[in-house]
Amino acid sequence: MGFSDGKMPFLADAVDRLRVEECFGRCLAIAVNCRVQKVRVIRHKLGRCCLIEYELINDDGQIITLIGKVRAKGTDFHSYELQKSLWSAGFGDDSPDGISVPEPVGVIPQWQMWLQRKVEGVIATQFLSPTDSILPAKLIAEAAHKLHQANILPHRSHTMSDELRILHERISLITQQYPQWEERLERILEASNHLGENTPEPKRCGIHRDFYPDQVIINNSRLYLIDLDLYCEGNPALDIANFIGHIQEYSLRTFGNSQVLQEYENVLTERFIQLTSDKFLSAIQSYTTLTLVRHIHISTQFAERRPFAEALLNLCEKRLGIIRNS
Repeated sequence: MGFSDGKMPFLADAVDRLRVEECFGRCLAIAVNCRVQKVRVIRHKLGRCCLIEYELINDDGQIITLIGKVRAKGTDFHSYELQKSLWSAGFGDDSPDGISVPEPVGVIPQWQMWLQRKVEGVIATQFLSPTDSILPAKLIAEAAHKLHQANILPHRSHTMSDELRILHERISLITQQYPQWEERLERILEASNHLGENTPEPKRCGIHRDFYPDQVIINNSRLYLIDLDLYCEGNPALDIANFIGHIQEYSLRTFGNSQVLQEYENVLTERFIQLTSDKFLSAIQSYTTLTLVRHIHISTQFAERRPFAEALLNLCEKRLGIIRNS
């Protein structure tokens, strides 16, 4: 299999079946006495990262599928250690509450890779339908809360100031691409600053920070949290709000109305508030709005989403109470 990336020259070996078999047999306890049947690149961002799926078979004929995460700037030991800590702290496959993370299985430093078992199931996005069950919403709120209670020390933090800084950076990029929206975007930024400055910041804890439906895999009654690369100390309301912001953007793009999945959002919020406190309601509202503002920029980056950029702009203006001159 030919494969090249100047920033990650070792990828050629990491996708070579025979080299993988030799390396895994030497470095991973789970892969001893296993043959590698298939190697598949799932995602490759040139010069940045790569996600590779490995299908192994052991002497008993059991199939073991692993996901290898490679990062150009170096092995992500933090994410590996976090997942190990979570796995050992009640997020294993046998957790009685049905909330887990994929099992971490090892690190291959020379390939700047850490690996986890692949989990079967369907991403939560597939359950986002006006006619589908809203039961996953309750479990998703419980999963976020469980993560927030895990008490695993993050090595970085994310504050409201960071959130607003990112918005300023992103909106500046939109203005370059859509100069006709400059005045509207400036008003959105000003209102976002005011909103952020007046949002209560309750007790901070370890949060996912990139929590949205694609980051949750549902396998019958079990739910898996994935992609915890941005885990940090922050406001727990941010995770719920980020999830809701993604739901509203998805709803707007898929059904033409941001409120079609309102019942799903309500169940998610209500269950989270039951588990925590209604003190988080204000922050959930604020961070949901800021997530949607951030999505204006995201929508300009993908051809299939660009037609919805102005609808998002309108939605953000409405949420921020901005009155425009006709």
